Amino acid sequence: MRPRRSLPQPLLSVAAAQEGLVSKAQCAAAGLDKDAVALLVAHGRWRRVVRCVYDTCPTPVGKRRADGRHDHLRRRAAWTAMLAVGNGIATGACALALLGVDGLVQEVLPEAARSGGMYSAVEGVTLRRYRDFADEEYRGRRIASVVPALAQALPYLSRGEVVAVLSGALREGRIVQGGLDDVRAMLRGRRGAGRVQGLVDLAEALDGSAAESFARLSFVDSGVPPDGQQVMFTRDGVFLARVDFVWRLPDDRYVVAEIDRRAFHSGELMLADDSHRQNRLVATGRVIVIRFPAARALTGETPTVGTEMAARLSTLGWRPTPGPLNVGIVAL
Repeated sequence: MRPRRSLPQPLLSVAAAQEGLVSKAQCAAAGLDKDAVALLVAHGRWRRVVRCVYDTCPTPVGKRRADGRHDHLRRRAAWTAMLAVGNGIATGACALALLGVDGLVQEVLPEAARSGGMYSAVEGVTLRRYRDFADEEYRGRRIASVVPALAQALPYLSRGEVVAVLSGALREGRIVQGGLDDVRAMLRGRRGAGRVQGLVDLAEALDGSAAESFARLSFVDSGVPPDGQQVMFTRDGVFLARVDFVWRLPDDRYVVAEIDRRAFHSGELMLADDSHRQNRLVATGRVIVIRFPAARALTGETPTVGTEMAARLSTLGWRPTPGPLNVGIVAL
């Protein structure tokens, strides 16, 4: 016996809004009984994710679309948790993924909490016993709001991700600078919070991406904190370029570090734009441009971009600038 060729359109619409996932209850509501679902799985049209949750996309997870694949997989993990747990509320990194907070670079595992902190094991899903946290509606479900989601997620993230996620939340206006104090308050008493509390002050809204957060940490760790970030260069009043990081040399030249985002946003137009900006800067004779692929900055807990930059700057005679860093606009 073969599975039915066409599936109910309402169920397909539900799956499209849930990263391709549907629950057993949703199938039943659409007129697909357990035998019909089992047949779809047996013939390879669907895949079982966890108990009572099915993926309607037959393409293996590792071979999914390259563009946006990582974000899709993180949101998919969140939907897995919400569909598998009765009245489940997406928490931690899962909630951050659904809220669109940038900075997560590692795999996100399904996690959820039940209202009131109720607990019972669910295969393939981490159930948290969080109580009394703010949540909000998301496509008919509930997810932790941004401040509690940050407090829930940060103790389980790497050092770089902690800074990148907080920086992403600041950059995108998800929280204001004072919101960091709210995150600190919610972190108190949580397992692993001590390590995280010391990292909160490293968050920086000027980081343009997770890769820039990781790179900035690497520069600081290597003793070469940038003299400026997101710096605008002009010449004779004409805009030349905005760059990621800048160091000012004693001879009034500048070293620029650009974190190449094409690891995530490829395209010939971006390549042409990057080359045009770089050529304008180099043509002045006062700017040295060094490019790092985003993947290099994101590699491991101790990326090498900092040590490489430290070596280059040492050769060029750079010394740390005393006092607050204030290079924001450079007129060449």
